[in-house]
Amino acid sequence: MSPAPHGLGPYVESWKPDAVVEDDVPAPGPVAALSAVLDLPEPAAEAGGELPPLWHWLHFPQWPAQRDLGDDGHPRHGHFLPPLPRRQRMFAGGRFEAARPLLVGEATRRISSVGATAVKQGSTGELLFVTVRSEYAQQGRTCVVEEQDLVYRSGRGALAHPEALDTAAVPDSDEEWRLRLTPDPTLLFRFSALTANAHRIHYDAPYARDEEGYPGLVVHGPLLVLAMLELARRNAPGRPVRSVAYRLRRPAFAGEHLLAAGTPSGDGASLRVATHREERHATAEVTFA
Repeated sequence: MSPAPHGLGPYVESWKPDAVVEDDVPAPGPVAALSAVLDLPEPAAEAGGELPPLWHWLHFPQWPAQRDLGDDGHPRHGHFLPPLPRRQRMFAGGRFEAARPLLVGEATRRISSVGATAVKQGSTGELLFVTVRSEYAQQGRTCVVEEQDLVYRSGRGALAHPEALDTAAVPDSDEEWRLRLTPDPTLLFRFSALTANAHRIHYDAPYARDEEGYPGLVVHGPLLVLAMLELARRNAPGRPVRSVAYRLRRPAFAGEHLLAAGTPSGDGASLRVATHREERHATAEVTFA
């Protein structure tokens, strides 16, 4: 992609939101709930235990008033939402680095700010890239630093999706780490509730098809990332994750058979999520401490 000379630029030239400071206590309830959604035999962490990498997505929930939601279920306004007309948002990827794990039940402070913005020209038109940086601290020490890369377009783009889904085909791999998942509408609904995500593409099938042009309900990007990290958590339980860099490439849909697969190598691992039609819906590189 190359920088765009005009278009979306004027909407964001003066957009410089201040940093936001928030406090929360990562309670064990949401951890137990996500553990149940993932069919774990017991909660991934109890009070006082270490929160698995990126499970802080269960905490610091944002619940706007119902009147402040748009037709798509996303908030109409927000501190880090750029002032674009007919704004459409995509979660593209991010990075995570842990000096030490966050502890369940420990008071936590999050400081978030816009790290970078860039307007670029893509195959579907102009895109605004926004990086939001968040620092998480406990007991006065920064434990985790996360950056999320968000992409916005003004209006809808002509993205190509399959016209119909094959819910029988099963992807396969000879990689050392493998985890199978077949998200259904119930799983997506529960994950939406846990992460305070009201975007209708994850639970309203007629809307997803008729308004957004998808062949079915869309699997949450964060769920794909957490599925990849489950590979490391389950297969290398004694190796704390120091950093993760992940990218969301193509959407997957409810009813499709997903395969999270990975290959450990030295001090890290390369991870991906596949379906029968796409080898890399999401990818991640993990480094162990």
